[in-house]
Amino acid sequence: MVNGLKLPDEFRAKIEGLRDGTFTPAAARHAATVVVLRDRPGGGVQAFMLRRVSSMAFAPGAYVFPGGSVDPRDGEGELGWSGPAPEAWGEAFAASPTLARELVCAAVRETFEETAVLLAGPTGGTVVDDTRGDDWEADRRALLDRSSSFGGFLARRGLVLRSDLLRPWAHWITPAIEPKRYDTRFFVAAMPAGQRARDVSTESDHAAWVDPADAVAKAKAGEWFLLPPTIATLAELAGYATVADVLAAPREIVVHEPTGAIIDGEAYLVLPEDAAHHYPQG
Repeated sequence: MVNGLKLPDEFRAKIEGLRDGTFTPAAARHAATVVVLRDRPGGGVQAFMLRRVSSMAFAPGAYVFPGGSVDPRDGEGELGWSGPAPEAWGEAFAASPTLARELVCAAVRETFEETAVLLAGPTGGTVVDDTRGDDWEADRRALLDRSSSFGGFLARRGLVLRSDLLRPWAHWITPAIEPKRYDTRFFVAAMPAGQRARDVSTESDHAAWVDPADAVAKAKAGEWFLLPPTIATLAELAGYATVADVLAAPREIVVHEPTGAIIDGEAYLVLPEDAAHHYPQG
């Protein structure tokens, strides 16, 4: 059995071109994704997920975690920061301190933009307890249209980014045969008390708190579309009894990058071995 997915014939030329050196893959943009978690009554955890609208160029219709590309301004200027320093995040994700700082900022910014969940507070020991209201919505929209930088937003609010509320979880790179590619670091975080995750993203048409095992089952049954990194992450999270257990779990971050291959005359996307068993096989 092939550890991966059968691809349309259109990918054959790209796979052969990569092998022959005649196809140049698109550059992968740095990105961050955050799995926002809460405890489920009766045990286990739930993750907040968004379904991408069908008009999206990348992964239309897929259920995803909040996240997106690093903004060039994520690393600019002074920024209120509490918790592990960029150097520590760089060690976890094999990144320079500059890139690590940008990734953490992108993780917190994108989560706020797409769900209104803000992992920041007035001090290093507090967190914003509510982000509802017209003033918060105005700030969120200013971040979306890039009329405000993330650092500027925090400074105006008198807030510090709480990097200690995040934990590193995984690192996936979009296959070289895809036209849009992302070099994505995955984070996990607990839902802050008092805040409410909402479907405020224009890139999604549905949002829900999801039981990881149920989501994996729906994907395997063909009811939900989940990308390999998403289903692998959910399958791992299904084994934890509480959010605290997830946050305390030791993680060694390994880079996963599925590859294209011609197998028995067919084009396939081959998944990393330690992730393949979580995904429906093609």
